[in-house]
Amino acid sequence: MRKTTIFFLLVDLIAIACFILFYGPYEDFRNTIVNTAMVTKTHQYIAYTFYDEDTIQKILDLNKYIPVSGSMDLDAIVIDTKEKKSYDNEYDEAVLKRDKGNDDYKYLKVKVGKYNAHMIAIYHPENVELITIKSFKKGGGQETILNMCKRTGGLVCINAGGFKDPDGWGSDIPNGYVIKDGEIIYSETDDKQDIIGITKDHKLLLVNATGEEAIAMGMKDGIQFGPFLIVNGESIKYTSSAGGYDRAARVAIAQRKDGVILFLATEGTHGSGPTMKEVIDTLELYGAYNAANLDGGTSAQMVVNNKLVNNPKNVFGQSVSGGRRVVTGFGLMPSK
Repeated sequence: MRKTTIFFLLVDLIAIACFILFYGPYEDFRNTIVNTAMVTKTHQYIAYTFYDEDTIQKILDLNKYIPVSGSMDLDAIVIDTKEKKSYDNEYDEAVLKRDKGNDDYKYLKVKVGKYNAHMIAIYHPENVELITIKSFKKGGGQETILNMCKRTGGLVCINAGGFKDPDGWGSDIPNGYVIKDGEIIYSETDDKQDIIGITKDHKLLLVNATGEEAIAMGMKDGIQFGPFLIVNGESIKYTSSAGGYDRAARVAIAQRKDGVILFLATEGTHGSGPTMKEVIDTLELYGAYNAANLDGGTSAQMVVNNKLVNNPKNVFGQSVSGGRRVVTGFGLMPSK
């Protein structure tokens, strides 16, 4: 009888604890549960088990943002990446002061919010290229950024665009446009989409356009993804003060007005990591004039000198050895 009483008491205590967590004042926990479940798609039932559709939609609405209007002013980017004798501030110095013997890039350990992150300052924007798997939509063609970077000879690489993921195992089918060497090598639409790429003049171009229009604007390499975070020095604004409750491991690409390109990859998981606003705040500190979000979560990967420097984790918080297999990335190639 006593054991039965203890058992039911424990059940009651667990039920009360769950009630407090899911319905109490812990907004971060509630938002993490909903956003993680809804983002992963295969686990959306978790959110619907505890919350109704109105509550879920209100939480998802916290991630909505107001995009930056107007076209890019690429003339504001004047490429002059040589080392300076003086710096505007400590962040400017961190980017521009070279590591001894390395004029290609500089690796920085930074914080994005409370999360550890990895930043690369690239001094030769002309050597930044799109890297891809060998072929699309053939089956089994995905590749980790580590392998892709080694195969293409990259010095530094990050993952770039997304891909179809119907069952949680990924695929070799990109989401939208892929542009390489001034040609569309994959597309699934002729509509205007958000495209992130590098122009023939070595400038980061963020444009809502068709693939053909982006190429006509000078884009050499690019992928479809977003959102754009900073355009002409102006950052996107969120519709709530939350700044994006959708916490996750993040990857971003940015460019300063002096032409230095920044790669950023943060630690985290689908439900634990910096918000978009925290990413924007960090990039602005380091002088980003234009910036865009790339595919994050489990796909977040940065490779430096043939080493995966971040710790990719799946939706359950487990490390993914060697990184997840993806379809595209951006890489810094050796000077020719």
